[in-house]
Amino acid sequence: MRLATVRTGGGTRAARLEGDRLVLLAASDVGALLAAPDRDAALGSELGSDVAVAEAVFAPLVVRPEKIFCVGLNYRDHILEMTRELPQYPTLFAKFASGLLGPFDDLVLPSVSDSVDWEVELGVVIGQPAHRADNDEAARSIGGFTVANDVSMRDWQLRTMQFLQGKAFDATTPVGPFLVTGDEIDQAADLELRCEVDGKVMQAARTSGLLFGPAEIVSYISQFTTLRPGDLILTGTPGGVGMGRDPQVYLAGGQLLTTTVEGIGSCVNRCVAEPA
Repeated sequence: MRLATVRTGGGTRAARLEGDRLVLLAASDVGALLAAPDRDAALGSELGSDVAVAEAVFAPLVVRPEKIFCVGLNYRDHILEMTRELPQYPTLFAKFASGLLGPFDDLVLPSVSDSVDWEVELGVVIGQPAHRADNDEAARSIGGFTVANDVSMRDWQLRTMQFLQGKAFDATTPVGPFLVTGDEIDQAADLELRCEVDGKVMQAARTSGLLFGPAEIVSYISQFTTLRPGDLILTGTPGGVGMGRDPQVYLAGGQLLTTTVEGIGSCVNRCVAEPA
């Protein structure tokens, strides 16, 4: 099953993909649909209208998740290019709902940063509450998978030992366009991730290279906070980021950023320089 969140004249709506059309549902977004007491009823609560995928205006997959967790340093090649040691536990930081961006929205490059970098990531969306979950319970709590790019302002990220300020800029994290349930993609065990800038491949890897897989990450986070339907987890990026190159290279206005996860889809965002 594939779900999306689209913008309509009356606000956002969750939608179910049927062929090349999106059937609009009563839930305001995919997060609200996953949190519904009767999910089957929510999936069947059609509004009597649909929209062609090619004409849809996609919002971030989950518009206002209660929690957004990100995992840093979760692919060996990225850890090495960042000259860090392999972690014993997942390296976590948070984002805010205001940081999310639609999968085809323009990405406005903040005028206060000259080091805007790309990070293709597999996204995990929680479908059932998870509290002190073991790996099997954690796997069952995953509602599905999506595409994300943890666009990072490296100059801000490196101001202190904490990542937050370089990761939490408003409207800089594309997420979507679809949530795909794990049964369609073998629980995202071995999917290709790819990030392109103006058609040039900058990152290419497979989710089988994750140090900590989706279920491990969900289980770990659930030990200290309860994960709830609609919560979003970005699982980490592989090597090939701009900061790790010699010379370093970053995004510029006019470029096209394409973020793809095999079997799920692509976010395609035009970079726009913010006026100083």
